Parts: sequence; structure tokens; C-alpha cells
Amino acid sequence: MLENYLPILIFLAIGLAVGGGAMAAGFLLGPHRPDAEKNSPYECGFEAFEDARMKFDVRYYLVAILFIIFDLEIAFLFPWAVVLGEIGMFGFLAMVLFLGILVVGFIYEWKKGALEWE
Repeated sequence: MLENYLPILIFLAIGLAVGGGAMAAGFLLGPHRPDAEKNSPYECGFEAFEDARMKFDVRYYLVAILFIIFDLEIAFLFPWAVVLGEIGMFGFLAMVLFLGILVVGFIYEWKKGALEWE
């Protein structure tokens, strides 16, 4: 029974060896010329002026969540467009309903002012 896992073990060992070998080669063969500029923290091209653990405004998270929701919903359009000829009118109407619900949600968020930034 355990002999069935031998190919998996060999695959994992080869993967770890290749990954570890690449990291070791980069560490051993790469240039080591640190200076103050390379060792300084980088944040958008200017010096950090606040603590890294500061609280973010809730609107930042709201915009991020809205982006993820609408972006992922658009991802459903590509497979639907590929099989549209096979699924027929039922698939078309289902997608129209789906997009209608999405547009209603978008209009709701727009009217509530969730997309405006001060």
C-alpha cells in the first residue's frame, strides 16, 4: 500500500531539491553589495511617516471588497460566452438575470455613495 506513495514522495523530493537549489544558487552567486539605500524601508517612493500598524479607513476596505465582487462577477462572463451556443436561450436568460442583479447592486452602491472618495 505504501509503495503507491513512492512516486509522490519522489516528486516532492525533486521539487524541493529544484526549489532549494535555485534559492541556494541565487544566494551564493548573487552580488552582495548592501548600502543604506537598499536596506531602507520602501513605501511608495517616500519615507514612512506613520506606524505600519496604523488603522485604515473603512472606506478603503469597502472599495476593495466592491472591486473584488464586481471583478469576480465579470469573470463569469468569459465561460458563459464560450458555451453560449450550447446552452441556448435558458443560459442567455440566466445570465441576463445575473447581470441584472449585478447592475441593481452596483446602482445601490452608487446611490449610497460607496464609490465616492473624499
